[in-house]
Amino acid sequence: MDSNLRFWKSEGKEEIKTSRELLLTSGPDITKSLLNKKIKEAWNLSLFCVCFFSLKASVNPSTGDIVPPIFRLPAFLPLTVPLVLGTSLLPNGVKHAFLGQLLFHTYITSFNLAHGNTTRKPEEFPHKQMLLTTGAIVYSASTGAFPHYILTRFQLQSPAQLFLKKIIPAPLTAFLCAFNVLIIRGEEYESGIEIMDSNGCIVGVSKKAGEKAVKETAFSRAVMIGTALFIPDIALHYLKRTNILIRNPLVCSPLKFIMMVSVLGVMIPVSFSWMPQLGTIQRSLIEPEIISSTEETEFFYNRGV
Repeated sequence: MDSNLRFWKSEGKEEIKTSRELLLTSGPDITKSLLNKKIKEAWNLSLFCVCFFSLKASVNPSTGDIVPPIFRLPAFLPLTVPLVLGTSLLPNGVKHAFLGQLLFHTYITSFNLAHGNTTRKPEEFPHKQMLLTTGAIVYSASTGAFPHYILTRFQLQSPAQLFLKKIIPAPLTAFLCAFNVLIIRGEEYESGIEIMDSNGCIVGVSKKAGEKAVKETAFSRAVMIGTALFIPDIALHYLKRTNILIRNPLVCSPLKFIMMVSVLGVMIPVSFSWMPQLGTIQRSLIEPEIISSTEETEFFYNRGV
């Protein structure tokens, strides 16, 4: 993890360096040393800042790759909101619905690729991954546009129309976002990801840790996007009955956009802090061939974003 020092910013740099020096002088038995409150605090600060400052510097902590500007965390909100809004508004036709879904899932897929945790070399991008990426985008876009196809093709009336317009979009989009993570980052639970001990040393590559990391990310992504769609739809369903919106129906679209920005703006930090990037996994969940070489009871891994 010392290679990440070059990405650290000036804020708190001296404090972090002091913490790492304290760790280095705490003796070889770091487990006993962690009983000391200062040593434990120093370790938590040092280990946390590796991931935090790597993100702040727009670098993938697991691979060291520079994340393209449009896939960095500060760009996620301003780019995702119009794409999510485009999938939720009723388009003029099935082609427009598919195009909106295609743009949204292409961005989400690229974001997942940029922030994934992989053991492959940076220059490698297997044909299998290319096929999975293309398939995930096309499948997600087609499935997302399918309710609109049914509405257009069969000209359904209430309550079927209400079900497809108001109820289905949020859980369907949430499911597709989770599905996207599971497919795009499937290599992590097929090949495994690197796990570290309390010293920050890599002890092996674990498929169990990879599975846990991908499932956590998929769940947090589904909750984040699903909530951003569900709450504005429910709120507007009741607000449309008010006299103000009855007299001014054109206000609904801007109002939905504002609510979506607000909800997503809250859910992004909640999602990332709820399941932090630096994940932990217990010894009992790790493969026997890895734990046989160490007495650690808890291991750390980069979950990705």
